[in-house]
Amino acid sequence: MTEITQNANLLSVKNIEVIYDHVILVLKGVSLDVPEGAIVALLGGNGAGKSTTLKAISNLLGAERGDVTKGSIIFKDERIDQLNPSTVVKKGIVQVMEGRHCFAHLTVEENLLTGAFTRSISRKELADSLERVYAYFPRLKQRRSSLAGFTSGGEQQMTAVGRALMAKPKMILLDEPSMGLAPQIVAEIFEIVEDLNKKENVSFLLAEQNTTVALRHADYGYILENGRIVMDGPAHELANNEDVKEFYLGISGAGRKSFKDGKHYRRRKRWLA
Repeated sequence: MTEITQNANLLSVKNIEVIYDHVILVLKGVSLDVPEGAIVALLGGNGAGKSTTLKAISNLLGAERGDVTKGSIIFKDERIDQLNPSTVVKKGIVQVMEGRHCFAHLTVEENLLTGAFTRSISRKELADSLERVYAYFPRLKQRRSSLAGFTSGGEQQMTAVGRALMAKPKMILLDEPSMGLAPQIVAEIFEIVEDLNKKENVSFLLAEQNTTVALRHADYGYILENGRIVMDGPAHELANNEDVKEFYLGISGAGRKSFKDGKHYRRRKRWLA
């Protein structure tokens, strides 16, 4: 994992506020940094605001009638929150949406090729990029001619990440990569994320409910609750923090809680005081 204090920030989200339909306040002063070459986890339960934060960065909020009404988003020392989504991709940020969103009627390879749409490259460069993706995802090479809609959930997630990689990004925003996948497939996906991070120097901001697996692979973490950052720190410190264990890992000083006791916390959420 990257030493987060050594590298300059590639992305800085500064005190952003997001409102949907001009009425619903979803994010309330969210600030976070992603250093170059780092894996940063954005953690929290369903509805905490993780996906909204990623869409604010990639500027996909407009499709859902959302707006960044305060704050700023800086990528490589340039403000990007006023740019259109395709320009954000050209700048080097690609989002892998929650639920994968592959083109079901296209083959795996055709899906991957769509990821290079924003790049003006030769046929050879395109072929080289494709082989680079297949080197990280050998299973996709075996399934290259299969319709994406008939592949497994894990293969679709790999296709979505591979498609993002075809854009040659500096940063990938990865939304709930473990959702609906078997544990062994989740482990494989996160190993590939680490591999891309180390070998390609791709930075990751990943939104994830699975706090345990996210902190195992991340360098740094932020915890969102009700649209606010309530805690942040190096991943290993968060993983050992008693509050995080109690509220996000389901582990107390007395051991792991059962599901029926999941809401009966002995500790108090001090950040809500």
